Amino acid sequence: MALTPSTMLALGTQAPDFTLPDVVSGKKISLDSFAGKKGLLVMFICRHCPYVQHVKAELARIGKDYASKDLGIVAISANDASNYPDDAPDQLKEMARELGFTFPFCYDEQQETAKTYQAACTPDFFLYDEERKLVYRGQLDESRPGNGKPVTGRDLRLALDAVLAGGRVDPNQRPSVGCNIKWKAA
Repeated sequence: MALTPSTMLALGTQAPDFTLPDVVSGKKISLDSFAGKKGLLVMFICRHCPYVQHVKAELARIGKDYASKDLGIVAISANDASNYPDDAPDQLKEMARELGFTFPFCYDEQQETAKTYQAACTPDFFLYDEERKLVYRGQLDESRPGNGKPVTGRDLRLALDAVLAGGRVDPNQRPSVGCNIKWKAA
C-alpha cells in the first residue's frame, strides 16, 4: 500500500469543467449539474483502495447528512479498470448501492478529469465555494488504516459547514493521503 499525498492545489483555483457518466443512473454529470449550489464537493475515490475502504461508510454518511443542504457532491473514480477490475464501472455501481450513496458516482475512463483536478490519491477531496473557487483540499480527518483513530470526517465536515454558513474555511489544511491514482500506461 503506497502512501501518496494529495497535491494541495492552490486555494482559489477555479473548478475545472467535466462531463462524466454516473455509474448508477447512466446520466451525464457535469459541473453545471450543480449550478446554484452554495458549495461543491468533488471526491476522487475508488473501490479497491484500503484507504477508501477505511472511510467509505463516513463518505456515505456525509452524503446522507448533507443531502438536504445547499451542497453538490460528486464522487469520481479514475483508476485504470483494465489493471484494477475492482474499480470498473459495474463494481463502482455495486459499491454505490451497497453504501447507499446519495450522490453521483462517476467513472473517468479517460482520466482527463482527474488530471485537470490534479487528483493524486484516493481519497482526494476538493471543496469549492459558490463561485467554484477551491476553498478546501485536504484530509477527511486524522484516521488512517491501522492508526486507531476513529473515522469522523471532522476536517472535511468543518470545511463543508463553513462553506454552507458563508464563512471562511481555515486555510491551514493537511493533505489527504491514500493510494495513488492508477494511471493508464502512456
